[in-house]
Amino acid sequence: MERYICIHGHFYQPPRENPWLEDVEVQDSAYPYHDWNERITHECYRQNSASRILGPDKKIIDIVNNYLNISFDFGPTLLSWLERHAPDVYENVIEADKKSREMFSGHGAAIAQAYNHIIMPLASTKDKHTQVVWAINDFEHRFGRKPEGMWLPETAVDMETLEVLAQHDIKFTILAPHQARRVRLVGADQWTDIDRDRIDTTKPYLCRLSSGRTINLFFYHGPTTADVADGRLLQNGEFFAKKLASIFTQNNEQAQLAHIATDGETYGHHHRHADMALAYCLHYIQSNNLAKITVYGEYLEKFPPTYEVQIHENTSWSCSHGIERWRSNCGCCYGRYPSGKQQWRGPLREAMDWLRDRLASIYENRAAQYVPDPWELRNKYIAVINDRSLENTENYLLNSAGRELPYDGKVAVLKLLEMQRNAMLMYTSCGWFFDDISGIETTQIMQYASRAIQLAKELAGQDFEPGFKDILEKAPTNLKEFANGKQVYDAFVKSSSIDLNRVGAHLAISSIFEEYADKVDTYCYSTNIELYDRVDAGIQTLAVGRATIQSNIVLERHAVDFAVLHFGDHNLIGGVNDRMPDDAFFSMQESIKNAFGKGDTTEVMRLMSIVFGGNNYSLWHLFKDQQRRILYELLQTTWQEIEASFRHIYEHNYTIIKIMRGMNMPLPKALSAPAEFILNQDLRRVIENDKSDLKKLKKLADEAARLSLQLDHAMLRYEASHKINELMTRLKNSPQDTALLESIESTIRTLLTVVSELDLQPAQNVLFAVSEQAYVRVRNEANSGEKNAKKWVESFRNLAEYLGVKVD
Repeated sequence: MERYICIHGHFYQPPRENPWLEDVEVQDSAYPYHDWNERITHECYRQNSASRILGPDKKIIDIVNNYLNISFDFGPTLLSWLERHAPDVYENVIEADKKSREMFSGHGAAIAQAYNHIIMPLASTKDKHTQVVWAINDFEHRFGRKPEGMWLPETAVDMETLEVLAQHDIKFTILAPHQARRVRLVGADQWTDIDRDRIDTTKPYLCRLSSGRTINLFFYHGPTTADVADGRLLQNGEFFAKKLASIFTQNNEQAQLAHIATDGETYGHHHRHADMALAYCLHYIQSNNLAKITVYGEYLEKFPPTYEVQIHENTSWSCSHGIERWRSNCGCCYGRYPSGKQQWRGPLREAMDWLRDRLASIYENRAAQYVPDPWELRNKYIAVINDRSLENTENYLLNSAGRELPYDGKVAVLKLLEMQRNAMLMYTSCGWFFDDISGIETTQIMQYASRAIQLAKELAGQDFEPGFKDILEKAPTNLKEFANGKQVYDAFVKSSSIDLNRVGAHLAISSIFEEYADKVDTYCYSTNIELYDRVDAGIQTLAVGRATIQSNIVLERHAVDFAVLHFGDHNLIGGVNDRMPDDAFFSMQESIKNAFGKGDTTEVMRLMSIVFGGNNYSLWHLFKDQQRRILYELLQTTWQEIEASFRHIYEHNYTIIKIMRGMNMPLPKALSAPAEFILNQDLRRVIENDKSDLKKLKKLADEAARLSLQLDHAMLRYEASHKINELMTRLKNSPQDTALLESIESTIRTLLTVVSELDLQPAQNVLFAVSEQAYVRVRNEANSGEKNAKKWVESFRNLAEYLGVKVD
């Protein structure tokens, strides 16, 4: 009997980009990271690209790329983010697939994923095709080959979806066992009904489609998958491996495949260090010959299906009611609010469908003015999404239209396509998955809807926002602050909407606080400051200027004139308008400057009101990250005053604080809060300093423990990990610098006693690489009597001990 094991990881995050900026803005709930993509990359995706295998003494004996030995799919929008923001992880994923083809008979570990994780059975036929076409093309763009399989979001399936996959030459997909309805031998007449989860998951199945095409289906092993997902099997890699091997049926002479499929985030994000359990599991399977590691494509080629299957349509892996989680109050929930309190899902689906159909009509009618087949145009748009260079965009437009389009035509076509892209992004499944319409995943998809509404209004003059909001008004929330989805939309979505004038306002206002080059990119916009006239008078500043802004997405150009009056601190007003005639602008410039020069700010404001009308802007209109940076800069003096005040309270009451703690009395907040603030600040500064005062670091940490004060462990862990990784990067560049090595050793020794649960992965990676490249050679020199080599080896061994790496 031939035994094979395949572990599949479904790696996915919903697109989080602001649809007007095409980048992810700061998300406070991901603290201390910038956003959830960054946090989960740190906790999971990077960990799995360099996972540790521990020996019996719990020291690292090897570092492996888990992606090389599992089957996996990555969301295309997530890969796009990784390529820009975590290129090391991105390259490790791509390289793993490339190397895996050498291991698995030419079959890669990666399979595709429907483009932006929409629930396929609920999608229109045209959207189904575009999701699959975009996924295939994105996969080819990144992995350099055609995908053999494709992951269906939430494994949600119907026969039309399988038809679309087969039509586009996808050979297989993976489903949950309860999605199988009945089976029979290929060529037999009699079907056997399948009770829930009772299908034999150790073999592939053939599914015949009404078109005459076929597609292969794998059904993962449900109980073992559940035990992995909830973490029960991830405490011990050996137990994990043996559990997988227990799936095999004894006394079966046929080849068998034991396989599971879970969210990839299980291995590190949902369960800390679970990537190591996965790494050791794979290591144990291979070292003990429990089975052969394989991927689906290889197994399918070696052992084609001998059984065929029919499925339960409109089912999924994460909703026991089929696919109702994404359109009704079925009872499935995540746990923040009680089951049965998700009545908002139905109206949200209704609003999105209502909007989709109206946008499709505009798109089809207007795109037909430029190209013979608007839907084929949309399918090919993925080539532009993956390469926004002007040359590529221009070539796409030329080839699609068969002629050189005028400027207005190019902008119109690109706006139509962006309207459609956002109309699909607004269906990302996470928008319905969680418990309330006010959650960040749901407001995110409403932002995509809002962007599509904006583009439809610009293109066709039709405003769908009132009708869209009327439907959202029927969606109740679980928060007291909001009665319904309409209020959530107004609070979190409408305020995020951006036009080119607001881009100009962002440029003008931020220019008060930092210098800009004449030409600069601001997110997905290129800006050219043609004139900038700044006058400072004490704490007040006046800036008047002209700029041209171009969207790098739809190529629309817009010329603006602006004026900003800064009174000091956070008080300012700005005006932005479409480009006015030169004589009007220069007259305005002179009048406002004259008034400002006389100190008549009231007159300046009056003139700005006349010139710019209601187009007034303030710090509220800055983009989120810049807004946060500027406010923190403005608060520097305030922070210093607060710190001075808290330090005075702490130092002048230090004796009484010690006495109270000595008597085991709880400190009142008026004393504990200033003390905690000061100790956290001091600890952070010591850690950040290029030459950390290790004695002071230890003293501060001991003081916090002695006084039972709460430290900001998330912040300290983040800063200390960053410090260690920075030091190890220096060692990577100068591996034989003994003084540097000794300094790193002492710093890490102290940090490990002060801050718990440090992220040591990058440091361990460097140490492991230096160990393989230089350790043996320097050790040989030390054994020959070379004094500096002896010091280096001693420090290196100590450092390895602290980092848990086995070097001898």
